[in-house]
Amino acid sequence: MVATTEEQVEAVRALVASIPPGRVATYGDIASAAGLSSARTVGWIMRTDSADLPWHRVLGASGRPAPHLAHRQIAKLELEGVPIRDGRVDLAAARHRFDRSG
Repeated sequence: MVATTEEQVEAVRALVASIPPGRVATYGDIASAAGLSSARTVGWIMRTDSADLPWHRVLGASGRPAPHLAHRQIAKLELEGVPIRDGRVDLAAARHRFDRSG
């Protein structure tokens, strides 16, 4: 297994920080934008280095938050006006598109 580099960690952190209020991204969206081969790497980075980031704006591909974070995450997203139905974020309406031109 290849170690995650500091550059990859910083790229993921910058992408998460760039998600505006009222929008969300999936782990896979972030992995793709950061040039990572796996959404799991983003998950690992988020678990170890995201306390100062808008972590609540990052979700799995299903649009559902992790069960242990669901109440807090949904509450934060609702305050930002993110559309949520039956405990799932409406990704079609709320997904952030990262600018890939830069």
